[in-house]
Amino acid sequence: MIPRCSCFLSAAIVLIAVSAQAALGGPGVYDVRDHGAKGDGATTDTAAINRAVAACADAGGGQVRFPPGRYLSGTVRLRSKVALHLEAGAVLVGTTDLTAYEGFRPPEGTFEATLPPAWHRAIVLGVDVEDVAIEGAGTIDGAKVHDPNGEERMRGPHAILFGHSNRITIRDVTIRDAANYGVMIEECSQVDVKGVTITGGWDGVHFRGWEGKPCRDVSIVDCRFSTGDDAIAGRYWENTLITGCVLNSSCNGIRLIGPARGLIVHDCLFYGPGKHPHRTSGRTNMLSAVNLQPGAWDPTRGRLEDVLISDATMRNVQAPVHLSLRKGNTCGDVTIERLSATGVYGAAISAESWADEPIGRLVLRDVSVEFAGGGTAEQAGRPVKSAAIEARPLRSWGIYAHRVGEVVLDGVRLRLAAPDARPPIRCENVGRLVVHDLRHDPRAGGGEPIVLDEVKEVVNAPAGPR
Repeated sequence: MIPRCSCFLSAAIVLIAVSAQAALGGPGVYDVRDHGAKGDGATTDTAAINRAVAACADAGGGQVRFPPGRYLSGTVRLRSKVALHLEAGAVLVGTTDLTAYEGFRPPEGTFEATLPPAWHRAIVLGVDVEDVAIEGAGTIDGAKVHDPNGEERMRGPHAILFGHSNRITIRDVTIRDAANYGVMIEECSQVDVKGVTITGGWDGVHFRGWEGKPCRDVSIVDCRFSTGDDAIAGRYWENTLITGCVLNSSCNGIRLIGPARGLIVHDCLFYGPGKHPHRTSGRTNMLSAVNLQPGAWDPTRGRLEDVLISDATMRNVQAPVHLSLRKGNTCGDVTIERLSATGVYGAAISAESWADEPIGRLVLRDVSVEFAGGGTAEQAGRPVKSAAIEARPLRSWGIYAHRVGEVVLDGVRLRLAAPDARPPIRCENVGRLVVHDLRHDPRAGGGEPIVLDEVKEVVNAPAGPR
């Protein structure tokens, strides 16, 4: 049984239908070489590629084809009803000429509009477009075109950026070594990312809406990420499906930094250490597999609601799931089902509200986690403060709940690789705790397996149906 989350299945069906509807315009095929592109890796092909795109769009839409070759380019301006098709062996390479890139201008009043205009540059750029695609077995190579005047004195163009656009398909391509994000989506809807491989760079897929204008109906399916920063990140999401993905990162697997409604993370593998170092610190250890922190980066008013994380496998991550609220944000139901994790080295599964209201409900069902252990009695007695932007060691090693309306533990298994002086579970300011079939490692700290601090009601019930 999925409690109060019947919207999950319908949201998934809608997203699949949206993907199937990403139909492009006319049947014409426009070869970039016919419009002057050389594909020799030395000639700048920007103008020729954009001529092919314009010809395709002016004819009512179709496909712009890249035969095998290396196409050196600045910004390619995608237009409505046009698909860029990169054949196997075709590589679209970002030029080192930073003046050759164009960008998107977010609307005034948004946080993103306060960033320098150059922050929104991209190799492939779509603004106010519909029914577009980037597809094929080819590659978009950001070529590590760093900008000494960019953010952190290194960030350059994104590989792909869409702004205020609808019905977008990105399928089967490889994106490597982006000088910022692999894919940046700003206030778009009906976005289908499938079968995409992203390696290196900063975030893999980052999508942001704005208050009152979320990114809607985004699906990320069967993708492979190996990134120097978060694999998937963003905020203001509505109806998001992330399924069948493999996420390797030197930061977080999935990081939410603002409100979201209808988020499904299903059948994904998260594992560290990262194959590509974190872009600014140089570390390779992976942080949280799933990090849900509305308001962690800057104030983002709104609600986190209807979150389902299911059939997830995690290896060598700092924390399996870290949920923390800041002022201005609220949270309803979060359900975690059939999760298996080993090599968790840094922090417990946590649900923490540091906002005005408690988190509504946290359900952990059929969850099995092995933690590294090694925690001390000093850590067990240390007061917990609001998290910064990452998970951190807590007063318990397995599960930590702070200001949650209801916590349900149903078929939970907590193990240790080494002894730990802290208790397995700690609940503070919890309205109702329901426990079904809980088992924990006997090498945990002495005393009760669950430390209760201002918990109003505790229910020890028989295990529910499996």
